[in-house]
Amino acid sequence: MLVGAQHSSNKVDCLVCSYCFCYIGSIELQIGRKLYLQSLGLPANSEHDHETSSHSLEEPCPVELSDEEDNTLMANYDSVQSCSSSNMKNNNLVPKEVLEALVNGSLALPHSKQFTLPSVIPCPRGCEEEHYCSKLCAEADWELFHSLLCTGESSGSSHREALVKFIEHANRTNDIFLLAAKVISFTILRYKKLKSCHQDQKQPTMVNGVDDSRFRLLLEAWKPISMGFKRSRCSFSRKPSLTRSMRHVSFYVYKLAALCLLCAKVNILFIRWVSSIRLLDSAKVFSLEIYGHIIGMFELNNLDLVVASPVEDYFIYIDDLPYPDKEEAEKVTQPFLDALGDDYSVCCQGTAFFPIQSCMNHSCYPNAKAFKRDEDRDGQATIIALRPILKGEEITISYIDEDLPYKERQALLADYGFRCRCPKCLEEEA
Repeated sequence: MLVGAQHSSNKVDCLVCSYCFCYIGSIELQIGRKLYLQSLGLPANSEHDHETSSHSLEEPCPVELSDEEDNTLMANYDSVQSCSSSNMKNNNLVPKEVLEALVNGSLALPHSKQFTLPSVIPCPRGCEEEHYCSKLCAEADWELFHSLLCTGESSGSSHREALVKFIEHANRTNDIFLLAAKVISFTILRYKKLKSCHQDQKQPTMVNGVDDSRFRLLLEAWKPISMGFKRSRCSFSRKPSLTRSMRHVSFYVYKLAALCLLCAKVNILFIRWVSSIRLLDSAKVFSLEIYGHIIGMFELNNLDLVVASPVEDYFIYIDDLPYPDKEEAEKVTQPFLDALGDDYSVCCQGTAFFPIQSCMNHSCYPNAKAFKRDEDRDGQATIIALRPILKGEEITISYIDEDLPYKERQALLADYGFRCRCPKCLEEEA
């Protein structure tokens, strides 16, 4: 993937690296944090605002328990087992002290060492939105995206106030706004890096009074994203202009109005944030119209981001233990499984942009398929050939259900801005 983001509504369920989306912390932290946040009134799989999602329990903080406190904790914990019920979900089933002990690392679950996870690395600049599995991921995210999106007090950001309001509103409405913002940040930061490599150029190339080198660098910075703009099948043999390609997408943006993607408040907050960056004359380059095009591009091209949960694997491991190990382990684990209910297996969920998949054209008789198998839960996308593909043959996928009647297919494809002229459609049209 080039850019991806965990759904805001999924952050109660899973604590993952903000860059590579692997689970972090420990099995105990994942379970305790989820149940604790739910006990505070944040139900799983529901949207929550920016401030609430950044709860302090996302980072484990070891504590020392006295013998008396430890005895009290285990007494409360023992009482949990007697009221366990596998038929209903009840977060109050587990005492708060037990959940805090799980989060703080003072209570270990049986066999959890079989599922070790990377330690939680907080954002180096102090924001509570992002966490990482390593310093390498933290540095990579900072360099590619996060340095323009960090709300930390020590981030040195001149646009923190505008950004906080933008993130809060995006989390309350539709988090695809944040994915589009990451694309803009990626492009600006890449342009800045390219520009620094060309500082030794003595004389800029001027075209109609405009520094042509800056424009070429901007196009180069935008190039990885530009792969996502679809073009009609009839013009795939020639290189389309950026304006033409974006026009195919732009009309789709208006269909998103009902989802508040172009509501007045987002307009204002987005412009305030971009204007405050003060780089590359950002407010002019990344206008609201361009932002709308990017949102439309994601609606047309994005794929689900899915990463399997080690918590699910952990409970399956416990269930597969031989007797009497299983019985002994379940005395400890069953109350937590009961409290989690069906949500014990919820995985990391989000949306991502995969450039190679996005540049594949449509056909109602495709030779490949963008597919999510049961085992494809590592955050990556899989393209599977549906039949033998000849050397030099264009790889195509279907954007819709290709088994639908001709007229229905054409109506659905109108949302993508083109009329399909693949062999199957030409045959059925006649």
